[in-house]
Amino acid sequence: MPDLPPGPRAPALLQTIGWWSRPTAYASRCRARHGSRFTLRLLGQPPIVIISDPDEVRELFTAPADVVHPGEGTSAIRPIVGEHSVITLDEEPHLEQRRLMLPAFHGERMERLSSLIAELAEREIERWPRGEPLATHPRLQRLTLEIIMRAVFGSEPGERHERLREALIELLAFGESPLSLMPATRRSPLLRGRWARFERARAQSDAALYALIDERRARAEPGEDVLAMLLQTEMSPAAVRDELVTALVAGHETTASQLAWALVLLARAPDVQRAIQQESVDDEAPYLNATISEVLRLRPVLPTAEPRRVNRPITIGGRRYEPGVVLLASAHLVHHDPTLYPDPEAFRPERFLDAAPGTYTWIAFGGGRRRCLGVSFALLEMRIFLRTLLERCELAAAGDAPERVRRRGITSSPARGGEVRLADRVREPVAA
Repeated sequence: MPDLPPGPRAPALLQTIGWWSRPTAYASRCRARHGSRFTLRLLGQPPIVIISDPDEVRELFTAPADVVHPGEGTSAIRPIVGEHSVITLDEEPHLEQRRLMLPAFHGERMERLSSLIAELAEREIERWPRGEPLATHPRLQRLTLEIIMRAVFGSEPGERHERLREALIELLAFGESPLSLMPATRRSPLLRGRWARFERARAQSDAALYALIDERRARAEPGEDVLAMLLQTEMSPAAVRDELVTALVAGHETTASQLAWALVLLARAPDVQRAIQQESVDDEAPYLNATISEVLRLRPVLPTAEPRRVNRPITIGGRRYEPGVVLLASAHLVHHDPTLYPDPEAFRPERFLDAAPGTYTWIAFGGGRRRCLGVSFALLEMRIFLRTLLERCELAAAGDAPERVRRRGITSSPARGGEVRLADRVREPVAA
């Protein structure tokens, strides 16, 4: 495919190492050299064109469902979430599955989880040590996994709950290696042991999930959790399993990483902490919401939106792309464009006080018909956790150097685990 945008000329192995080891820095260097769209050639992958011009992002996100296939671009996570996941489907099957899943993470269902999220957040924060460097990311993973499991299954923790938790953690660990995410290399002799552990973990989690599906279907009891909602549809057990795993995987790792970034950024911004603390808990918390939008702009945990494989020829930005090419909208590059966000590396929640995030200039959750289904749930979790934490604690940086971005599977997280120092908040006395 010679008629593609220019890109790095390094061998595919070196491009793969750069893209994996320093994803945001590598993308920024490529844009500085090649412009807002460039082509990467990675090991075992079709040509990947990165785009970051908002007009081209709009054209990509609004392309007809039969022209670009995001589901075909998700081969990296297909072994985990399965063939029937809303993430891996395209065209009419995707739209039908999305329609069934959408109510699970919106409206009253989510609001009813507010008290549970606050309770679990308070319990977790009480366990965090004060006055010493604390890696928050692993602790936030534990918290967000507990929250999403309660949202999905509705039950209190038990033996089956714990077995499933351990299997899910093992499933996610498989994707931490770049070779694991490449279909051409994941079954190589170098990964035989890792692949065997992954298959054992998947078998364990599947056994627990199918047993739970059969048990709940036989009881036919009404419920407000995600599983109860899915059992009211005509989805097959395999499709229910895939959507449950999708919700569990997508609903905890991304939010944990995003909260870790929020704490790292807030620890170096005491003025922002005070502004949030001074907001009334009864209002709509515009400054807290603006802060979350700025965290998601500055450190999107999904640095690229869902990859879209070209199924039929398409023209974007005046350039024609043939079937087989993968098009990626880069959230990191869009969010760090100085023409869109002056001084883009600065942490300034005020950017979003007077203007809501733009549809194609703020793409932390993707866009178009493939926009993340769990947006409302993720934002609710972030609001409640940050409010709960800052009501009780002050944050301070744990070191002089800011944390760089580290890739974890398809997400990005703080390289040192989101290190901060916590101190109990000292409230100023209220004047008589």
